[in-house]
Amino acid sequence: MTATDAKTDLHFYLQSARDALLWKLERLSEYDIRRPLTPTGTNLLGLVKHTAGVELGYLGDTFGRPSGEPLPWLEDGAEVNADMWATADESREDIVNLYRRAWAHADATLDALALDVVGRVPWWPDGKDEVTLHHAVVRVIADTHRHAGHADIVRELIDGSVGMNEGNGSMAPGDSAWWEDHRSRLERAARDADRDA
Repeated sequence: MTATDAKTDLHFYLQSARDALLWKLERLSEYDIRRPLTPTGTNLLGLVKHTAGVELGYLGDTFGRPSGEPLPWLEDGAEVNADMWATADESREDIVNLYRRAWAHADATLDALALDVVGRVPWWPDGKDEVTLHHAVVRVIADTHRHAGHADIVRELIDGSVGMNEGNGSMAPGDSAWWEDHRSRLERAARDADRDA
């Protein structure tokens, strides 16, 4: 495999995660994209905001390619976890556009540098802060897919929508009655296993 082929593969999987994450915002109200649906506050727009910062950090700053994007939620003294939710003043459009600019910046880094180029992660401990571009891209892909998975669950809790994108549900075929029956069977199996334990 050539370096160009490897970069093409890495970019494909990174972009598929990005697209899946943004698709989870479609056709939802401002409330629904912001509402915390887990005890730790996981919400759709916060996941997008967080991943924008991840890309700009790992695929920008780490390789001496700062984007110039202001990310006040990552500055010293910022509120803890401020990158995981959007304030009422941070619009969907602003955060989505920031994420798209982060993509462009990260993609430019991937295009410009060899995969074996070494960068320094500013927030990692001294002496343990070196990383190759290849490693950084894999880390960002893993992180973005993980958060796209979080978004899958949050979106399903909001309105039942599932899948990677509009044309790829990635789910077994079945109507709502089939899924309710399936869920009921799983619930019975869980209760039966608990009684047997």
